Amino acid sequence: MCCFALLVFAQPVAGCMSDGQYVMGTVLEITLCETDTTQGRQTIATLFATAAHLDALLSTFSPTSPVSRLNAQAGRGAQSVPPEVADLLALSLSYWRTTDRTFDITVGPLMALWRQAAATHTLPSPAVVRQTRSRLGSEKIKLLPHDRIALMRPGMAIDLGGIGKGYALDQLTHLLKKQGLSRALLDFGQSSIWALGTPPDAEGWHLLVQQPNGETADLITLHDEALSVSGSLGQTFVVNGNRYGHVIDPRSGEPLRRDLLACVIAPNATQAEALSKALLILGEHKGIALLQRFPGVEGLLVEAGGRRWLTPGWTAKEITDSRS
Repeated sequence: MCCFALLVFAQPVAGCMSDGQYVMGTVLEITLCETDTTQGRQTIATLFATAAHLDALLSTFSPTSPVSRLNAQAGRGAQSVPPEVADLLALSLSYWRTTDRTFDITVGPLMALWRQAAATHTLPSPAVVRQTRSRLGSEKIKLLPHDRIALMRPGMAIDLGGIGKGYALDQLTHLLKKQGLSRALLDFGQSSIWALGTPPDAEGWHLLVQQPNGETADLITLHDEALSVSGSLGQTFVVNGNRYGHVIDPRSGEPLRRDLLACVIAPNATQAEALSKALLILGEHKGIALLQRFPGVEGLLVEAGGRRWLTPGWTAKEITDSRS
């Protein structure tokens, strides 16, 4: 998986311990502060195990995962799923409604179609795109009592890759709070971050946000909030000289081709991830307007070449004179 942005400490963090582990197709880095070594190691091990458990539940790469089994039974009635899967599907459905239907986990068929296009270097016809789009729409997901889910149309497929890491970070942060730990930074793949409390020696977690080409997008301070960074062309393929990204607009069925980086700060990582994808798809006018509907949410959209659009409160997160 390609990272869309690099987020690193702007300064060393004293009095903290860190570790990293490969999970959910990327590296999860955990920094805990104000904990003794034994407790810290035990806590970090528990967090990694929880993340691995969620990966096994939410993955579509494993044919035996609950999500893969649910996709395989699309159009065949309700299926029982683990509580975590039902919870995330309910959250995803709510964000589909509140993002003008731009964040849509039912894009699985379109993702498969465009992966085939990348492999064969052949674009699908408009008719094939239209036919594939007919299997999309989160309104076709039925949430039933007792963690039962129905995908109403045969050929439907949900994909939680655009929100699963954020959901995992929220679960890990909840575990930390239950243990009474209030200073931590959880960094999932350098694109989804949970900044819990503050480090011992600063007023917040200082993070450098870089564009994929290495240029600085911003330097910001976070505390008790989450950040998601998404790029439209983080993974690309070229057909007939045209470059296509991995983020798909469910309204058109087409991958994004405009080179944008979306950064969203939100009260939780699940929301930040959903809204960063919506910001990419909606663009600078409708996307920034959308973010302003949500309390505690701020966003920045950066175009290749450096042009920027941001919500009014984003500048309060910036470290003065940080940008080159």
